[in-house]
Amino acid sequence: MNEKTVEVLGKKIYYVESGTGTPVVLVHGNTGSSAWWSQVMDLPGYRVVALDLPNFGRSEPLELADIDVYADHLVAFIAALRLDQPVVVGHSLGGGVVMSMVARNPKIAKAIVLIDSASPSGLVTPEAHYPYIEMFKTNRDLLRQGLAAVAPTMKNDEFLDRLTDDAMKMAPLAFAGNARALERFNYVGRAGAFKGPALVLWGAKDRIITETMARETAAAYEGATLEIVASVGHSLMVEDPAAFKRIVGRFLKGLR
Repeated sequence: MNEKTVEVLGKKIYYVESGTGTPVVLVHGNTGSSAWWSQVMDLPGYRVVALDLPNFGRSEPLELADIDVYADHLVAFIAALRLDQPVVVGHSLGGGVVMSMVARNPKIAKAIVLIDSASPSGLVTPEAHYPYIEMFKTNRDLLRQGLAAVAPTMKNDEFLDRLTDDAMKMAPLAFAGNARALERFNYVGRAGAFKGPALVLWGAKDRIITETMARETAAAYEGATLEIVASVGHSLMVEDPAAFKRIVGRFLKGLR
């Protein structure tokens, strides 16, 4: 994998890429980074690009946390890399970012994949959780426990440590800010502006996104297929990378 940076809307954006061919862009979720995709970057026949969104990982921070603003940076990132109609894959909050982007720029992507994504009606975090979210900023052990909960079947402590290190790099304002942004998020009645193929994946052991939410997401798109993965929770690409490559690889081949 090649590590690179590019300036996007005045901010330095870090990304990694692997391979050549049809472009595929991978968009991580909350407290995430490009590292979440590191085990699924090898897709033969594809140029796979995974970025750290602004406020996350090794990219520069913003002055706010907002899904549409993240999506605007994603649009500019795709343009900066001259990616022609990539397939765009979003996980969790990243799914909301992708949803925002293609609703407002329906021709930018050839197809989308939404993995345990925020639904068009957003995601409400209980108020009682916010004191713990604030503690994540400085309490690495607590943050590590939180990350383990969103990848419940992952059994790789060394990799979890790497994901935790990246999560600690997130802009302080984004810890609570991203949760509030997901509460404000609302693409009900607008998500369907994107008419291309859409694959919605949901892990049956997910304790954040419910099956009802996943079905709401799939119902928003005319060309959507919903696939339930019984053996994983919220984070397919780190819990079962082989299943991710098999399922997403099959979808990609179907687009050719």
